[in-house]
Amino acid sequence: MSELLARPSESEYASYYSGYVAAVEGNDVLAELRRRHAEAVATCRSISEEQSNTAYAPGKWTIKQLLSHVIDCERVFAYRALRFSRGDETPIEGFDQDPYVENARLNDYPFASLVDEFDHLRASTIRMVEHIDETGWLARGKANGVDISVRAIVFIVAGHEIHHANILRDRYLAAADSAAS
Repeated sequence: MSELLARPSESEYASYYSGYVAAVEGNDVLAELRRRHAEAVATCRSISEEQSNTAYAPGKWTIKQLLSHVIDCERVFAYRALRFSRGDETPIEGFDQDPYVENARLNDYPFASLVDEFDHLRASTIRMVEHIDETGWLARGKANGVDISVRAIVFIVAGHEIHHANILRDRYLAAADSAAS
């Protein structure tokens, strides 16, 4: 499927997603999702429960909240991709990320459980993407008031996780390494 291995054009998504699309290396987003899956899970499994409840600065999310946010966004975007790839053109409203994190009840379960949840979700997202045909891949719909293609949504899923993995590495884990030295 040649269209699967093409980056979305800027006309396929809103400009505020451009950083996420740009974060994906190359054109094979499915390969990137697979590669990032293993890498992200391994990184998260190296984080202790105690570390998961820390933020890199006052007022910032904890690592646990950050991962919960990545999970929630991947679910929302995968749902959008599924709907549009199946020909459902019903507009989808946007969502406010902050109440999702605030109402996630993250103190009710251990970080390892959240990592397992991400692991299974990413595997499910990959399976879904593998089964989108070329017509579905190029399908478009309206989400959060803007026109977007399924291809762009999948790039956004991958790029969003990369964005937050970079924050995790550069701000959270680097701070933890500095404190341990």
